Amino acid sequence: MEREEQKVQAADPGEVIMIDKPLGWTSFAVVKKLKWAAKYKKIGHAGTLDPLATGLLICCTGKMTKQIETYQAAEKEYTGTLVLGKTTPSVDLETPFDGEYPVDHITPEVIEKALAELTGTILQTPPIFSAVKVEGVRAYELARSGQEAEIKPKQITITAFELDQSRFPELDFRIVCSKGTYIRSLVRDFGLLCQSGAYMKSLRRTRIGEFHIDDAISLEDFVETHRPGSVLYEPRIRPL
Repeated sequence: MEREEQKVQAADPGEVIMIDKPLGWTSFAVVKKLKWAAKYKKIGHAGTLDPLATGLLICCTGKMTKQIETYQAAEKEYTGTLVLGKTTPSVDLETPFDGEYPVDHITPEVIEKALAELTGTILQTPPIFSAVKVEGVRAYELARSGQEAEIKPKQITITAFELDQSRFPELDFRIVCSKGTYIRSLVRDFGLLCQSGAYMKSLRRTRIGEFHIDDAISLEDFVETHRPGSVLYEPRIRPL
């Protein structure tokens, strides 16, 4: 009997788990929570979300961890809100405001021109508060210690950058982009192109490749369904 159980475990192909990451959690903390709840021996995630972002986080277990790089390379979609006229060092609400700028000169034409310059294949410099490594050290570690970091730009592709201007200077956005895109950098550069400043008020990842947020399960529900005696919530946990 014991040998049969071992064979079943060895044949386990692993799982792809779609989690709706809650606000305030790091991606690493989510993975750690899943590992604890389901007693996974091997688990990782395909694409980091900042603590202040919510939305789709793909986690792979067992043999499916070999697919992580494939999912990381997939096209991604985000929605959120940016605000013109103010800036923060981190370009989101992790750090306090450090500047105010005029917005009265920003017309729909100015916005459309800025959007055009930020759509297509462009060079983008990651934000200082990011996990990019500079000489072996994470950029955010240097930034938090007050040190300057020279971060090299890289080529990315923005397939769509759409804005709803009905609540100006707060602008709701939808962005479809390639691997390696920093939405905070887009927000920062958009503010500069509008001859003002901008910060990101909220961010939600809604899609990674063919995986959509509608198929995700909340972290709370995942933990609840993996308590002793509970029934596994099959529809949102997909082996491939």
